[in-house]
Amino acid sequence: MGKKESNEITVKIKGTLQDLYTILEEKHFKKIEMFSINDTYFIPQNLEMNKLTTREILTKAILVRDITRKMPEMKYERTLTVKKKEIDLDGNIINQSSIDCEVLDIGIAKSFVEAIGYKSIMTIREDDIVYEKDDFELAIKNIVNGDKLIEIETNDKNPAFNTIEKLKRKLTEIDIPIYEDNYFVKKAEIESDKILGR
Repeated sequence: MGKKESNEITVKIKGTLQDLYTILEEKHFKKIEMFSINDTYFIPQNLEMNKLTTREILTKAILVRDITRKMPEMKYERTLTVKKKEIDLDGNIINQSSIDCEVLDIGIAKSFVEAIGYKSIMTIREDDIVYEKDDFELAIKNIVNGDKLIEIETNDKNPAFNTIEKLKRKLTEIDIPIYEDNYFVKKAEIESDKILGR
């Protein structure tokens, strides 16, 4: 079991993914990771969703996460994951953490979560490519039937990238095509709203 505490910004990409990859490579960013994620969200069966906001619903969620790493080597990771986010009134993520418990079989993990009173509400699938330059990493996220995003996590080991404000400054400095109106795009809320018809 592992606990992770960090913060992140997530922004929408302008233009095509291929254009972004070309721009990053022209700026001497190197591709260091490629992986796919399938996140299935489970919520308590007795949750009265019509009385809750999407954000309130997702605070109750358990994720069954299936990651297939394709680069630098083929590797599979399967976890039960619980995420906690502190979000201010403006929608900015102030702090977040997650706890992961490794599982051997995704089917059994889903059956276990259902057995303790949860039901599946959605699965988000994405393909990611991580680029890096001078210790600054960007995860390019291609959500299947959804948005194209860039996610950047704070890096406590590097003082140049250990706060949200520093990440925003660096992202502006490297001058890539993004929408700057929202640095905290919440993909799970966007996808949930589609499913819930909100």
